[in-house]
Formats: sequence, structure tokens, C-alpha cells
Amino acid sequence: MDIGIGLPNTVPGTEGKALIDWARRAEEAGFSTLGTIGRLVYSGYEELIALAAAAAVTSRIRLTTSVLLAPLYTNTALLAKQAASLDRLSAGRLVLGVALGGRDDDYAASGLSTKGRGRRLEEQLTEMKRVWSGEERGLAGAIGPEPVRSGGPELILGGSTETAFERVARLGDGWIMGGGTPDMFAEAAPGVDAAWRKAGREGTARKLSLAYFALGPGAHAQANAYLLDYYGFLGDFARQVVAGAAVSAEMVKSTVAAFEAGGCDELIFVPTGSGLDQVGLLAEAIA
Repeated sequence: MDIGIGLPNTVPGTEGKALIDWARRAEEAGFSTLGTIGRLVYSGYEELIALAAAAAVTSRIRLTTSVLLAPLYTNTALLAKQAASLDRLSAGRLVLGVALGGRDDDYAASGLSTKGRGRRLEEQLTEMKRVWSGEERGLAGAIGPEPVRSGGPELILGGSTETAFERVARLGDGWIMGGGTPDMFAEAAPGVDAAWRKAGREGTARKLSLAYFALGPGAHAQANAYLLDYYGFLGDFARQVVAGAAVSAEMVKSTVAAFEAGGCDELIFVPTGSGLDQVGLLAEAIA
């Protein structure tokens, strides 16, 4: 199983230079990917912009939106161009993870309704693939640049329902669980595989998950402060999210083992703070 690390793009107070230094250290430490989490109504950096900055100072590590809330990007052709641009600038390292999101305020702030967002996401995915295929759109031809990978960047879709799994099988290259326990992952993964087989897809879907972490002195306080704020809209359930955060090297190791046993192909540890020491501490914990 590959082990990635998140950029602290949604950690309040994170300076731009910290994101740049974090990206450099993550690549040096050997992590498989840099992930970002998406939310509009919160203090943080937009994902594609944050990953473009990371792309400029790295050369190997994958760049994964885990996940970007695609229905908020209402100009689908422009989103396709942005994704293709980042893919090209990074020499094909973009993994475009998209999902619907679970917060009404993100949609309200965008002047959008949550009704029909699943249908809109499917329309977006289909449209982006047409753009990436080089379909002509005007006198000047296609919308460029051409992605590095034929057909466009790797598409990873979120969601935990049967409908979401069917969407993965029809339109995606893989599935991501946006936080949750290893048991939740192990329970959901067979549903993804079943939908994949039913759709007649070859092989298996690549399956990813997120897990939160905080390490070193003050780890518990760091995880509590960030997660209770970020997930405050969930009420008491936010404390369950906090309880699942890996706050010691032993917890990191057990989390890795549990997700690997559940069939996870890549686990992205999402930071709850932006101190650069977190990159090294996580690398040591999984060594």
C-alpha cells in the first residue's frame, strides 16, 4: 500500500511558504502523493492552486485532490482546462479526486442548490472527458492544453452509497473514502469492486482513503483543536473523528496495517497542523 501525506491547505493560519516547504519535504521523505481536502466556507487554500504551487517545487510525488468539490466549479470547460494545465505543468502527476461534499454552506455560498448535484457531477465528468479528448469547440479547435495521459488525468471519485459506487465504475478510475475508520473502509470496498465487475470493467478500481494525524508534543491538543473546528457542523460526531486521528507512532502503524488489510491501495495521512516537523515525524512512524 502506498502512503501519501496531505498538504495543510485547510489548516487555518498556514502561510504560503509553509505549503511550499511542506511539499519539498514530503517528496524528500518518499511519500507517494500530496493530497488536498476541499471546502469553500473555511479558512484555507483552493486545491488546484495549492497543488500548482507544490508542482513547481517537486518532480516525482503525485498531486491528488482528495477531494475537490466539483459541482461548485460551474464552468466545467474551465475546470477541465485548469486540471489539464496542472497535469501538464506537473508532467502528468495530477490525480483528480472529486466528490459532492457534505456541507450545505459550500453550496449556499456559491448560489447553488444541493438538489441534483449527483447528476451535475456525472455531467461534469462526461464533459471533462470530452474536453480532454481534444473535441473541437470553436474556430481555434480544442480546449488545451492536452493532458499528459491519454483521456485525461486519473479520476478518483468519492461517495459511500451504491449510486456512488456505480458512478465510480462508469466514469472513474478509482474510489476514495473521505475519512472514516479502517472497518468502514473494509465494509465499503467490496461494494466498489462489485459495481466495477457489474459494469464490465477490467481489473479492479484503485481504492484510497484518508486518515488524520498529529504527532509529537501536543498532538492530542492539535488534533482536537483542528478537527473539532473543521467538523463542528457534525455536532457530537466530530468527537468520533477526533478519536480516530493517529496521535502516536503506534497509532500510525496500526492505522496503516488496518487499512492495508482492508484492501486499501493508497492511504493519505491528512495533517491537523502545519508545523514542518509533522512531515518527518510521520515518515519516521511509517518507516
